[in-house]
Amino acid sequence: MISRGDKVSVLDEAVDGVVISVDKDQVTIETSDGFVMTYFVNELIKINNSSNLEQSIRSFDSTKIKKEKEEPKSRSFEKEKKIKGEIPPPEFDLHIEKLVKNFRGMSNYDILTLQTETAKRHIEFAIRNRIPKIVFIHGVGEGILKSELDFMLGRYPNIDFKEANFQKYGQGATEVYIKQNVK
Repeated sequence: MISRGDKVSVLDEAVDGVVISVDKDQVTIETSDGFVMTYFVNELIKINNSSNLEQSIRSFDSTKIKKEKEEPKSRSFEKEKKIKGEIPPPEFDLHIEKLVKNFRGMSNYDILTLQTETAKRHIEFAIRNRIPKIVFIHGVGEGILKSELDFMLGRYPNIDFKEANFQKYGQGATEVYIKQNVK
């Protein structure tokens, strides 16, 4: 709780000061530059005075910190778990050079249409053949193909999708989950 005489700092600004008055949820402070300003209580944080700092230093336990540094920390990323005998999901590369031999005469619209139609064919095939998961490799680029793919996938009620495993594909792939037995 903030009370009169406390040293405070404003959370989203580089302003420090001393509390002059407290009125319900508003606090009036005098800044270190001599200005009088009013803030809401949730915009301020109480600054510990030097005696509290000295007490904190006395209670400081360096052995605990040394122990934490010696213990190896677990990695923050999750490795994709492989189940023995599991078939990996089919991957479909939507880069234009993987779809046609020569694309020199094609406009950007023609290329994007071919890529989205190819993705749609693969999705329809996976739904018909009850394939639970597929991966589309679209690359990073400007994100136009990814946004078209996201829009198209969002139109299917029985499909969930997310970015594919970053370690394996980077940012340029989308994993598609096809829900079976949807009524």
